Amino acid sequence: MEDNITPKQNKGGRKLKKNPAIFRYSISLNEEENNRFRSLFQQSGMKVMAHFITACVFQKTIKTVKIDVSAMDYHVRLTNLYGQFRSVGINYNQVVKIMYHNFSEKKAAAYLFKLEKQTIEMVKLIQEIIHLTQEFENNHLK
Repeated sequence: MEDNITPKQNKGGRKLKKNPAIFRYSISLNEEENNRFRSLFQQSGMKVMAHFITACVFQKTIKTVKIDVSAMDYHVRLTNLYGQFRSVGINYNQVVKIMYHNFSEKKAAAYLFKLEKQTIEMVKLIQEIIHLTQEFENNHLK
């Protein structure tokens, strides 16, 4: 009797879903409604339009993501500026070492005095950048 029972063979392919969606509905939108629908879909950040529609129909919470291009641009430029300040700091250390190594102490001190004045101006500039960044965050990001 055991010889007559054939084991199930795996036919391959995709595994069946537990709860497949088999019902389909169709809607028609005019141009204005379609534009509004597409903008809402893009703001939601969802990847699949069918999931977005289902969430809208069943009143699930729909998250919308607003991307402020000016804030992103400001952030990118500020990050680049930070990288430049780091390189200035590295170069500053190298210049001080080279000055004391190649020049007399009196001449090196004179050049360092000029460098110190430029550094003070740079510190003022950095403080202004910090102030403007805080102002930008308060006015545009909250």
